[in-house]
Amino acid sequence: MKIFLDSADINEIKTHQNSGFVDGVTTNPSLIAKSGRNILETIAEICALVDGPVSAEVTATDFETMLTEGRKLAAIAPNVTVKVPLTEAGLRTCSALADSGTKVNVTLCFTAGQALLAAKAGASFISPFVGRLDDIGKDGMGLIEDICTIYANFDFDTEVLVASVRSTQHVVDAALIGADVVTLPPKILTSLYKHPLTDSGLDAFMADWKQTGQSIL
Repeated sequence: MKIFLDSADINEIKTHQNSGFVDGVTTNPSLIAKSGRNILETIAEICALVDGPVSAEVTATDFETMLTEGRKLAAIAPNVTVKVPLTEAGLRTCSALADSGTKVNVTLCFTAGQALLAAKAGASFISPFVGRLDDIGKDGMGLIEDICTIYANFDFDTEVLVASVRSTQHVVDAALIGADVVTLPPKILTSLYKHPLTDSGLDAFMADWKQTGQSIL
């Protein structure tokens, strides 16, 4: 399973890119706004840092403007994936961009029916929001399982990109189900390293080693 970092913070991306675990980056208008930077400059800088896909989202809601924005974003760098919302206009934009060879990430997916339409529109990625579904008492991971089953039934090429991840358990569940990608806030990626038994075990090893008076170097 690929891991994308959900961030528009250049310093965060640089830090986590050095880990070797980051296969791509996703951004959205909220993350760009939080960064306080120009979207075109930010996406260009991220694309220069990351070899994998970098999702850059349109901000228009009508088809014509979405398509124009999508083409402008796609021209920034070869690894840009244009992100569009799962609306009728967004799916039309997805189809038009995909037909011209541009990768598209269809976002804000909350039903398996929506995911089916995105795949038929030629989406490279579908982004179901598991955390937001969990927040309203729905089964976010159940949706991931349904989408994976539907895509396997019809051999769709669209990759399932699990978004709105709130915990490390979401990551594990996505991997168990067989999702292709999970996009994580930096704090969740960092949390994957952590376990109190790892820390206490390491402390014990180091205490015992210190008593030997040895040095490997």
